[in-house]
Amino acid sequence: MGFPGTWMTESESMVYRVVPKCACSSIGQIMFYSDHGRFFDGDIHDSTAGLHKWAQEDSQPKIEANVKGHKSFAFTCVRNPYGRILSSFFDKIAGIQRNGKRYRGNLVPMLAQKYGIEVGTPENGFDFDQIASFRRFLLFARDTIRWRRPMEPDIHWSAMSGHISTYIVNGGRYDHIFFTEKFDEGMQKVLDQVKTPVPIVLKDVPRFNESEGHGPKRAHPISAYFDDLSRHLIWEIYKKDFQLFRYDFDDPDNKMPLGDIDLDEVHAKLGR
Repeated sequence: MGFPGTWMTESESMVYRVVPKCACSSIGQIMFYSDHGRFFDGDIHDSTAGLHKWAQEDSQPKIEANVKGHKSFAFTCVRNPYGRILSSFFDKIAGIQRNGKRYRGNLVPMLAQKYGIEVGTPENGFDFDQIASFRRFLLFARDTIRWRRPMEPDIHWSAMSGHISTYIVNGGRYDHIFFTEKFDEGMQKVLDQVKTPVPIVLKDVPRFNESEGHGPKRAHPISAYFDDLSRHLIWEIYKKDFQLFRYDFDDPDNKMPLGDIDLDEVHAKLGR
């Protein structure tokens, strides 16, 4: 199994387990800059050099040796499940991707046919019923996670605890898990713990939101998208995420965590 979704600086100053839709573009660019003194030109997910990634075969032995020996500061980042699944919908389902096409080719037409989802087009200003379509998407997301039908669950809406657990189960240990909602504070704690070849001042780092500007803007407050059924589905999919990472299930509009993450609890519950 190894360490899928794991990135490491070439200097081995830090190791990061990517969780999709949780500031991963910004974190990857900060890691890249901390070694090279420049940001990667393009989406950091497309880089094939300058940053060790588990998806690059020649990086695997280096990442494995580092993680199993716990040689570097290891961290990851989480996000409120309500905001994360909404972001996945607006980016991956309703939005146009960087390549000018829809995400995963035939996914959106299949969702239109099987679940009645509408997402509008750039030509009509993405005019569609966001709430109705999102709730139908949520049914689809639940079906992929619960029954792996009509397809395997996508990394962008599968539970954060699932991503985070693979690192632990295969022999890794996190030194820090922080919140997207408190990004500067959490990332600064990482930088305070590591020695990087190039110093990095967090307030000078631009925000790298690779999905922004390619699709519709969210038109309503978060709570408007989640009726009783939607919240039942959200609990079914993300119960562990709410509990372990201390997010507020009762108030979808409260994006902030209710408390600190207990790293020992995370390792105990996700390491089984």
